[in-house]
Amino acid sequence: MPDHLTVVRHPLVQHKLTLMRDKNTASAGFRRLLREISHLLAYEVTRDLKVATTTIETPLQEMESPILAGKKLALISILRAGNGLLEGILDLIPSARVGFVGLYRDEETLQPVQYYFKVPEGLNDRVVIVVDPMLATGNSSVAAIDLLKKAGATNIRFLCLLAAPDGVDRMREAHPDVPVVTAAVDEKLNDHGYIVPGLGDAGDRMFGTK
Repeated sequence: MPDHLTVVRHPLVQHKLTLMRDKNTASAGFRRLLREISHLLAYEVTRDLKVATTTIETPLQEMESPILAGKKLALISILRAGNGLLEGILDLIPSARVGFVGLYRDEETLQPVQYYFKVPEGLNDRVVIVVDPMLATGNSSVAAIDLLKKAGATNIRFLCLLAAPDGVDRMREAHPDVPVVTAAVDEKLNDHGYIVPGLGDAGDRMFGTK
């Protein structure tokens, strides 16, 4: 497995992913499962956050206790499907700053087209976690990270639900300094650039659109 890639094989993650892959899982169930699985994946992508200590008083005595250090994290959602992961992570880190990158994939060229970009200030001093359920060709993810680096981000992590080998390779070639955390690396991409066996289009599954 590439050094920059972490596959979270926790039984709860894999169980929920199986339910999400099932074509009979309705949109409401898919959204709920995506939020739940994002909690579990968030533990992995934030595992090495820096901590400091602070003095508090418990009901029994004063003590030094760990607390997150540095500026608040920045969570960046690649629209629209990234919002499903974003909401779950915000449950755990409600103080995080939030940004959005709007990209859609040209169905003929499979290349990303930008239509929106709004991110927090001070990215150079923040841990930046980019979220998108699918790392397929990798083109949109690479383009989003290109934009974030231009905006000053230097400590970036990428979190997705599913990846294809093509996307993993593309990310490693373009951004070897960006670790990737995912629940599974599937077999391949089909001729339309979709992950196989995959779970279909994450945005359509979330919002009931086609």
